[in-house]
Amino acid sequence: MSPELARFLQDCEQDFQQALPALCQPPGSDCPAVPGGLAEAGAYSLGNGGKRIRPVLCHAAAAALGAADRTRSAAPAHALELIHTYSLIHDDLPAMDDDDLRRGQPSLHRAYDEATAILVGDGLQARAFEVIAGSDVLDAAQKVAMIGVLARASGMQGMVGGQYIDIHATGTDMDLAALQAMHQLKTGALIRAALALGGIAAGASEAQLRALDDYGRHIGLAFQVVDDILDVDGDPSALGKTGGKDAAANKPTYVKLLGLDGARQEAQQLLQAALTALETFGASADRLRELARYIVERDR
Repeated sequence: MSPELARFLQDCEQDFQQALPALCQPPGSDCPAVPGGLAEAGAYSLGNGGKRIRPVLCHAAAAALGAADRTRSAAPAHALELIHTYSLIHDDLPAMDDDDLRRGQPSLHRAYDEATAILVGDGLQARAFEVIAGSDVLDAAQKVAMIGVLARASGMQGMVGGQYIDIHATGTDMDLAALQAMHQLKTGALIRAALALGGIAAGASEAQLRALDDYGRHIGLAFQVVDDILDVDGDPSALGKTGGKDAAANKPTYVKLLGLDGARQEAQQLLQAALTALETFGASADRLRELARYIVERDR
């Protein structure tokens, strides 16, 4: 990772940490207080590190179009992390993936209880749309467009639909096309939304949004391919979650279908396709290029 990318990631993380208290407990005398235990549990999950890839991609997409100070992309970036964190909380539940660890710490339902985990997830999902609607730097048309993009990406046409397919695919065989279709929903939809939200925040043209979506489509799949590789070949202490669970559950994965070497080749091909999608952008998109390489070369 270059020093410039490391600094960009650190700056984005600092921005998020500064916003965290208000995300969990919105300020204002006209806003009823969130019950203390619920706000505390939300902060536990939101503040528990992670790569923040989706909000970082949102900021980088806006920067590629000239909005480099992150002011205009702050609300959608925060909303993306709220949605992503809600999805992880629910994915870890016993009825879903039944994971005890998340980001090296006990999953929320283990640190608290299942009912709290469900309610926190529900609350974070709703809060995401409130954050966009309440932005004072986005105009009404941008807010409406962003809410539509995020709702589709996180709902039954996107992330939720992909999770449903994944759960019911356990113990079955999939060909590459079916596996890619599943992960375009489960993992790729929210990553593509991150690029779209950053583009909308910066006033992207339709052609620019299409290029960002093409980049996001390939890098979203690459992200999942690398996740499958790390589930088999990664260091559990670096991953911060239980390794080998996909294989143990007989889930369809890229490694199962292509083998480790084939999965690595697939990740590289997707990386090159993502970089090609950015050819019409100049140096302002270099952060997106670096992020694509980081996603494919990461060890956690």
